[in-house]
Amino acid sequence: MDESLIDAEQYPRADIDVYLVRNTRHKVKCLQNDYKDIMKDIEIRLHELHAAERERKAHSDSRNVAEQKPNKSLLPFATIDLVSPESPAKHAGLEVGDKLLEFGSVDSENFRALQDIAAIVQHSVGVSSCC
Repeated sequence: MDESLIDAEQYPRADIDVYLVRNTRHKVKCLQNDYKDIMKDIEIRLHELHAAERERKAHSDSRNVAEQKPNKSLLPFATIDLVSPESPAKHAGLEVGDKLLEFGSVDSENFRALQDIAAIVQHSVGVSSCC
């Protein structure tokens, strides 16, 4: 595809049909460009498809969670009074004064003592909650 079409004396080569080679090269380049455009379009549509599927799944998951706990009261059971710098709580966006509605499986209906939360934290050491 990149061979020269002229000889050492700068004349068209006599051993090939220069017009046919140039025309064929042009067609190949056009097809390569078309291929790139089609692949870009496929990539965009795949991203859209996967984003829509993630959104649909998140929506159905949130609906399933809501269906599983229809009568759950969202009353706060604890108030944050200290957030250490560079702590997981700080990275999660918790601030002093925030009220806890849920912490893992603990909520206002089954909260008895801080040991309930400590047990959840103990089992979550080393587990990342981030994507």
